Amino acid sequence: MKDMIAYCGLDCEACAAYLATVHDDQALRERTASLWAELNHAPILPEHINCRGCRVDGVKTVYCDSLCPIRQCALKKGAATCGDCPEVDRCQTVGAIFSTRPEARENLKG
Repeated sequence: MKDMIAYCGLDCEACAAYLATVHDDQALRERTASLWAELNHAPILPEHINCRGCRVDGVKTVYCDSLCPIRQCALKKGAATCGDCPEVDRCQTVGAIFSTRPEARENLKG
């Protein structure tokens, strides 16, 4: 499995925060901050939109670094991804990702 697959199975390389970071794209940071602030009803600013991926070293968004329950659980369990967890098929937290983004489950099988 490639390193840029998140703990939940989403592809970090397709994430707007990752793309804005690696391309140093301020316009994308601004659009992403505006959208995420609206969707999350939270004060998300363009300077918050910097991430190199949740399973690799480097900067992460505040959410990915310390608020994402999936990442926190995997780190606590020492799992490389949720795909390594015996509870993955019963987990409601990662199940919410799978229900809207079925490719995430497939990515974890890779």
